[in-house]
Amino acid sequence: MFTRIDHVMICVPDLARGITQFINLGFNMHEGGAHPGRGTHNAIAFNRDEYIELLAIRDPAEYTAAAGAGGGLTDFIAKGGGIRYIVIQSDNLAADVTAMRGRGVDVSNVVEGSRRTPAGLELKWKAATLGAQNPLPLVFVEHLTPVEMRRTQVPGAGAHPNGATVLDRAYIVTDNAEAAAAVYAKVLGLTQPALVKGTVIMSNMAVFQIGATGLGVVQPYADGPAAEALARRGPGPFQALYRTTSMGAAARWMQEHGLPPLPRGIRNTGEHAMLATPDLAGGAYIAFVGPE
Repeated sequence: MFTRIDHVMICVPDLARGITQFINLGFNMHEGGAHPGRGTHNAIAFNRDEYIELLAIRDPAEYTAAAGAGGGLTDFIAKGGGIRYIVIQSDNLAADVTAMRGRGVDVSNVVEGSRRTPAGLELKWKAATLGAQNPLPLVFVEHLTPVEMRRTQVPGAGAHPNGATVLDRAYIVTDNAEAAAAVYAKVLGLTQPALVKGTVIMSNMAVFQIGATGLGVVQPYADGPAAEALARRGPGPFQALYRTTSMGAAARWMQEHGLPPLPRGIRNTGEHAMLATPDLAGGAYIAFVGPE
């Protein structure tokens, strides 16, 4: 069963600069380590049960040799980077792959992966990706390393100066939310949600609830973050929304680190939200919601 959004993968041109940007946003971000044979490296900021991943190319030649012509990360970063994949966690990936194939979904076999942290901790997982017939920006993962051990890779995991505790939602923009949501419903094995009006991202959206996290498939109805992302890069993931214990504390931290005041809006829930723009957040929109 799919249990939650495990993490968002934000691809950046330079890992050190990306780490600095997310520290300035108030995330407790640390280098995660290299991916052997793949030419990439990453950084991690752990929340309560999921995390943010910044990914960059470490060795262009090694990346090209591993990824071949279909890798695409180089072009993605050249166009500004941002959220490339939303990773969905499973508690039994083999069973979920079998179920997806039963629904007619084109999905890979389950493969095992690993990486070693700078401190020497080996992390292991299983993963599956969608095939050419279902080219959605989703990756599926089952962790073989318990979350309690995975959290030890980051000093002070979850203790973010911005007060962020959990990923509330991740958003994918499209030019036809109704049609796209039908595809996501088939892939995820979930009922297709009715469209609702999003007032901060200025979009009609179908929100799939996956455990404690939401996956929003959105179509802009007016100028705003979703429309800008769609025009700039086309359909795909563009925003992650984090719940914070204090919007005021988050804003003060960012101000102290030289960021301008973030734009604010009111969600359709009545909650206030503030939004970091792609130039401040590795090509992604990063939003915060919570009490003052």
